[in-house]
Amino acid sequence: MIRRYERYKDSGVEWIGEIPEGWDVKRLKLVVSKVGSGVTPKGGANAYQLDGIPLLRSQNIHFNGLKLDDVAYISQEIHDEMQNSKVMDGDVLLNITGASIGRCYFSDGSLEEANVNQHVCIIRPASAIGTKYLYYLLRSDVGQKQIDVDQTGSGREGLNFEVLKNFLFPLADTAEQTAIATFLDRKTAEIDQLIANKEKLIALYEEEKATIINHAVTKGLDPKVKTKPSGVDWLGDIPEHWEVKRLKYVKAEVKNSFVDGPFGSNLKTEHFVNNGGVYVIDSGYITSGCFNQHKEFKTITEEHFETIKRSECVENDIVIAKIGANFGMSGILPKLDKPSVVSGNSLKLTIGNGYNLKFIHYQLLNLKQNGVIDIEVKGSAQPALSMQLMSEMPFLKTNEAEQTSIGAHIEAECARLTTIIDKFKKQVELFKEYRTTLISEVVTGKIDVRDEVAT
Repeated sequence: MIRRYERYKDSGVEWIGEIPEGWDVKRLKLVVSKVGSGVTPKGGANAYQLDGIPLLRSQNIHFNGLKLDDVAYISQEIHDEMQNSKVMDGDVLLNITGASIGRCYFSDGSLEEANVNQHVCIIRPASAIGTKYLYYLLRSDVGQKQIDVDQTGSGREGLNFEVLKNFLFPLADTAEQTAIATFLDRKTAEIDQLIANKEKLIALYEEEKATIINHAVTKGLDPKVKTKPSGVDWLGDIPEHWEVKRLKYVKAEVKNSFVDGPFGSNLKTEHFVNNGGVYVIDSGYITSGCFNQHKEFKTITEEHFETIKRSECVENDIVIAKIGANFGMSGILPKLDKPSVVSGNSLKLTIGNGYNLKFIHYQLLNLKQNGVIDIEVKGSAQPALSMQLMSEMPFLKTNEAEQTSIGAHIEAECARLTTIIDKFKKQVELFKEYRTTLISEVVTGKIDVRDEVAT
């Protein structure tokens, strides 16, 4: 049962609303002893090492903990020199630039020593406010709405420290702050566990999809079929009547059937126009393994299209991501109402006669899901998939009737599993929304949790 306080008053702040009668509204600078960011060590990335003192960057800061699989390390000497960027127990670390702006973490002592770089702000509470209470204030709607408003800078979003210091927050007495933090620790942990359970199920069903695709495109649908060695280590045995081909023999025997997007200056930001006559298809539409138009297409003029027409893509072409974290993912282009061209971060494949479109698409997905493409791609910070490398990738061929049956089987099974996955994803989003609402309602006093903590 939701309990409310006996009496409320107007906080005087629109985004806070009413607060319990005994509470105050304070500016952040009045309840903290430090607001400031770290720095990049002298020498920049060259100062990083494989072990030592963690240097926390924005990608490491998350609401529910630190993600240390991509953490940078610095030496003890550099750590000692960077006094102002040292993290202390009870600090709240807040991302202040980039896409993850507003994401924060409570330093709970799990790291003996750590520093932050210039993209992370250290907020050190004073005695007037509990450390965990401040953390929940910052991640609540009260904190996040102010962060959304306070974004400065040209190239990247950023938080202005002086404005941050003047953020307004509701303030209960210290005993009540402790009760609120204790309640939210318990409730958010319960919600986080529910989310983790659902995400584990999602991962299992995604794994089942990958298994179905792998078996169907490499072994077929007949469990009694005779097999033979494929000659490719990772493929193993394949049906006796199947052939191993290379992608260069799968593409259509027409000009520009397998091409990459326009290079460099041939397609730049200044070429994009509003309501142009030609769509630009980039790799962001295919990161999930199918074509998903989750945002409006960028467009160019028909005149500019004529200069880069070799990269044209049409209905039933396969678009393949060329660079970035999702390189190798692919999707089938649907029918669009305008001509289109792939961008510089993508490849376009038109398949030839004798091949079923979905059968080839699922083989491409299998190459990515099995890690074959990742192993083959050479590169460092920005992995890139070349046309030459893709041209030599092994593909399997059988008669078109069998290809069609396999494609239909995979599509039906994946649709069934996707329905289940989408249901769990929706539940995850609902849990996350509930968690956000609960935090915001409790830290602003809309819900009284004192008795729940006491019991």
